[in-house]
Amino acid sequence: MTDTLHPAKLQNRPGEQSVTTLLLAGGVVGPLLNIVVILVLGAIRPDYNAWVVPDSNLELGPGGWMQITNYIVTGALLLAFALGTRRLLRTGRGSTWVPILLGIYGLTFVAIGPILPDPSLGYPPGAPEVLTVHGAIHSLLGLVQFTSLVAACFVLARRDRALERRGWAWYSVATGVLVAISYVVFVLLAKLSDGGPAGLIERLGIIASGIWIALLAIRLMIGNDDRSTGR
Repeated sequence: MTDTLHPAKLQNRPGEQSVTTLLLAGGVVGPLLNIVVILVLGAIRPDYNAWVVPDSNLELGPGGWMQITNYIVTGALLLAFALGTRRLLRTGRGSTWVPILLGIYGLTFVAIGPILPDPSLGYPPGAPEVLTVHGAIHSLLGLVQFTSLVAACFVLARRDRALERRGWAWYSVATGVLVAISYVVFVLLAKLSDGGPAGLIERLGIIASGIWIALLAIRLMIGNDDRSTGR
């Protein structure tokens, strides 16, 4: 079975190659855009403590529309990347589930844009911290978001091991473990210790996952997966 990943080997028509490359570029732009936006907004938003408060609370309060827009745009770019990945991963282990999991990951960003979180950990100041239906749905989408990314890391690692790309396999495993741990620690800190460095821990997971996706996108765009296997 041939493991074809390079855009030039996927389509003979230049137009199709350009479309695939453009879709894959969403995997570079989307995650890095999200990282920059949450770091900048977290630094400049009045009364917002990025050390404690999760990034999704930036949807609330003055200027919340910027974070809402960031989520939707990031999600759309990630969905494009998932589609581009599907166009390349035609055969072999993970060829179905990697694009699906990345698509779910992108879709959760689009969904949490209009579905706002509940106020928590003191932001917005003075807002009642009560559970609402939309807040519960937002939290559930957050769980799906982190879970789908972790699963994608492990599925891709399994594919890379089969293709003897051990460096990439270990990197994906390490990213999956780090993101999973960061999410669990974030939830525990937010629930049990009145925040603590919950915002910081969450951001570490977001940055790790964003860099992993961006590097994967670059890897596919430049053809570093251009190998064949009989497995």
